[in-house]
Amino acid sequence: MSWNWNSHGLPFLPGYSFRDVTKLAFHRPQTLGYNNGYALPRRPIAGIGQDPLLSEHLLQQEISELSLQTSDITYGSYEQGLPKDFIPAHVALDKKVLRFYAYFVEKIPCSPEEDSCVRSVVIYYYLEDDSMCIIEPTVQNSGMLQGTRIKRQCLPKNERGDLYLWKDLNLGMDLEVYGVKYHITHCDAFTKEFMESEGIVLNDPEPTPVDPYSKRRTTLQPSFTTPSEFDHIHQFLTMDRKVLRFFALWDDADSLYGETRPVTIHYFLVDDTVEIREVHEPNSGRNPFPVLMRRQKLPKKIKPEFETFPSCVLEVSTQEVDEYYSPKDFQLGQMITLLSRRFLLRDCDGFTKEYYQKNHPDMEMKQIDFPKKTDMPQVTKKKVPPYNGFGSLEDSLQNCLSLIPEPPKKNILKMLENSNKALRYSARLDSPNPNDEGRRFVLSYFLSDDTISIFEKPTRNSGIISGRFLEKTHVPKPGATVDNPEFYSPADFAIGATVEVFSHRFVLTDADQYVLTYLESNSSQIPCQTLESLQQKLGVGTANNQPVDQNGDDVAEPSS
Repeated sequence: MSWNWNSHGLPFLPGYSFRDVTKLAFHRPQTLGYNNGYALPRRPIAGIGQDPLLSEHLLQQEISELSLQTSDITYGSYEQGLPKDFIPAHVALDKKVLRFYAYFVEKIPCSPEEDSCVRSVVIYYYLEDDSMCIIEPTVQNSGMLQGTRIKRQCLPKNERGDLYLWKDLNLGMDLEVYGVKYHITHCDAFTKEFMESEGIVLNDPEPTPVDPYSKRRTTLQPSFTTPSEFDHIHQFLTMDRKVLRFFALWDDADSLYGETRPVTIHYFLVDDTVEIREVHEPNSGRNPFPVLMRRQKLPKKIKPEFETFPSCVLEVSTQEVDEYYSPKDFQLGQMITLLSRRFLLRDCDGFTKEYYQKNHPDMEMKQIDFPKKTDMPQVTKKKVPPYNGFGSLEDSLQNCLSLIPEPPKKNILKMLENSNKALRYSARLDSPNPNDEGRRFVLSYFLSDDTISIFEKPTRNSGIISGRFLEKTHVPKPGATVDNPEFYSPADFAIGATVEVFSHRFVLTDADQYVLTYLESNSSQIPCQTLESLQQKLGVGTANNQPVDQNGDDVAEPSS
């Protein structure tokens, strides 16, 4: 756009623009340039024929002036001409669901107790795509298949193929879907608010009728007229899965070897039955089936008229038994005879103690110490072979503990608390060789696994390759034995102390400020001499030291 037509105040229209006859150059400016071999676009400085271009500020000002000159009467208002933003249904109605509560009546043809059953359902209407689903809430121990009755889909309203819409739903109406009539009773607050906002007047909510079978079960009267001796249904409901467990010793004196075996006695409170199981140790050579006596009711007293009858032929019935064993008969520290076997009750679990404290407070339940098995051969522990020097002590020990070696166990809590935490010290090599005088090292102690690594600083024109001098490993103290190893800890690292690492002697000369902070926070476990040496070394030169970087591999230079 040129300045020629605008300078005269004439509109840029046909008949009002004049050609400059003195203009001879009509070439277009270049808009591409090359930088390091790449073609890059650039903003043109001049127009066709080197005419100056309007700047951005002037161009916008001119456009705004032209817009103000436009008549609203001729073209209308700008705001009225703006189209409204289109919002699709899956965005405007996303996650907006109408929820109705309904029920249907199911006929039961072959039942002498009921002829129909009332089943409650929940109807969900999804506004984004006009789909519906019907779900029946699950009822515990109902014996019926419940859950999703109709999956989410568009439900047909009639034979012509019309679909149900939210305008067709209301309270108190019947919704017939696939031959089943669902009577809508009420809805939630969001559904009521949405329907009223769309101009639909909802009917009054209706109560859901009570299922006759469920009502009859809640008001079920006992069929007997005379009171029973004991309510077995109440015992089943209150004592189911509650078991008393006793730890006892079986005095098997009548066996070939006359030994004593540990057993576990289970008393099931739901039906007053008793079960006895042997406690087998690994590689004991015993019968692989630990059940010594199957679960059954144990008679305590048999009626006199049945004592002479051979009970080994037939099982003892309830008519022959005068009294069965009960929890009162199991007293800790006493012998009890069950089916001609003698058992010494020595201990019980926590639930059994709480049961006796609540139901039988007069009985004293104290643990007793039982004699050791002197007649059983003692198993000698296998001797661990001596350390052969290959690998670490922990890895070599794992080869002796199992056939397939496993990695040593680690303290996970300690590793998480001290992750990426290390104590760094500056050290020099204590060696009689004069070439080792200028060598400087960084000794790092990792708090997560108590390992030590040593890094050698590069020295100019020394001829020695710098870098990692020692990988992360546990370093034992001088004089430590293989059977009782003792490793270095932060308490041993004082300024000026000598640390012997696999026949190499290092003298600590300096440390990070983080080392002093950590040791002061754990001063109860650190000797006073170690803390004083660090405080004397770092107390004066702390302000000149660089901040500690726990992720780096180096420490500050030793203070002079």
